[in-house]
This record gives sequence, structure tokens and C-alpha cells, in this order.
Amino acid sequence: MTFDQTGCSDQKPGSRMYLLGVRIDNLSMQEVLEKIRGFLNDGRQHYIVTPNPEILILAQKDKEFREILNNADLSIADGVGLVRASRMLGEPLKERVTGIDLIPGIMNYESGIRNKVFLLGGRNGVAEKIAAQWPAVVGFSEETDGMELFARIRQCQPDILLVALGAPRQEKWIAENLAKVPSVKVAIGVGGAFDFLSGKIRRAPVFMQKMGLEWFWRLILQPWRVGRIFNAVIIFPSMILREKIKASK
Repeated sequence: MTFDQTGCSDQKPGSRMYLLGVRIDNLSMQEVLEKIRGFLNDGRQHYIVTPNPEILILAQKDKEFREILNNADLSIADGVGLVRASRMLGEPLKERVTGIDLIPGIMNYESGIRNKVFLLGGRNGVAEKIAAQWPAVVGFSEETDGMELFARIRQCQPDILLVALGAPRQEKWIAENLAKVPSVKVAIGVGGAFDFLSGKIRRAPVFMQKMGLEWFWRLILQPWRVGRIFNAVIIFPSMILREKIKASK
């Protein structure tokens, strides 16, 4: 596969694109769930990444991380900034598919996915709270290394592993360790999703989500994230604009 500096690939039109050299699959939430159902039944191991503007910025300086993202079986746009960037580059993504919305879809039997889930990561008991709410969860751990962890995962025999360690740590953990837990058919890096799903942090009101202002809500609740939010809201759009100008010359 080849792609130019704007990220336009030579693949089937509309199936995927590249933003700042990172592959993004152009799928709706329903299509993502269908892909996951297929992954769970094809006898192989798969991992899914959920890039947002901050992740794309990190990938510019970390070649290993960028390669892990681009080698993923599925890369979904977890960030309104990516949707806006895709429109700016003339290859609009269908929709934003957030990890926060995807996880309930995976663990809700109405989606057709009836598989065992293990939660890895999170802090201060958030994974335990989620486990108490969702029967699909068969185990959880805040510890992220050691033989005891892998023994515990193998004992639980999960089909799906949700890893909430933050980027790029979670993606690198999956790339290094997925083969050590052979029962897992799908591993997904979900960032801070456990905090929201457990109720530890309230998600932005729906109207703010639709307006793309979740970043402002996060800034109010977590002012110490100002640097990361600045990267997502200011630095990332400027990088996309620069790529667009470069491509137009």
C-alpha cells in the first residue's frame, strides 16, 4: 500500500485513510461491532487501536508506536478532531467511534457479542466497579506485569481483553504480550474509558459531545490535563492544516 503526504491511500475509496501517517479505518459503530464479531470467530488473535489527536501527535516522534498503530487489525477514530481532520482532507470519516461507546456495545448482549471480557488497568478500583455492573466481565487486574497476571488471565479464559493503561503504554503492552494469553481473540486499548464507565468521571453532556466540546468539559473537571488538551485542540489541527497546504502545492 502507498499513500501520499495528505494521508490519501491507494486502497478502496472510503475504506480507510491516513492522518499524519497513521491509518484510520472508515467504519461506523455498527460496522466495527460486525468486525469484532468476525474477529472472535476466525480462530486468530487481533488487536484494535483507538487513535485520537493526542495519539497521532505521539506517533510522530515514536516510530515503534506508529508501526504498532498501523499494524493493528482495526484502527478506529476515537476523537472528533480526527473526523474534522478527515473532512478537511476531503476523505470524511463516517463517524467517531469512541472506546467509551464501544465497550458497552461489546458487553451488551443485544450487540450479538456474547463473550468473556477481562479488564486490565485502571486505578482506584474502577475495573472492579465495572465488573460488578457487567456479567460479561470474568476478571480484572490493576497490575500489568508479572507471571501472576498472565496466570490469572489464562485461568479466566477471556475472549476479549480491554487494556486501560493510556497511550502508548497500552498499545505497546498488547503488542508485546497478546501472544502470552492465547484465549484472547480481541485486545483493545481503551485509554481512560474505565474512569467514565465506572462513574468516577462524568462524561460531557450530550449537547457538548455533539458540538465537539468534550475537551472543554475535561478541562473543567481535570484542569491538570491542559497540556494534553492544548495538543489536541490547537497543535493537532495546525499539523493537519500544514499537511493540507503542503499537498495543495
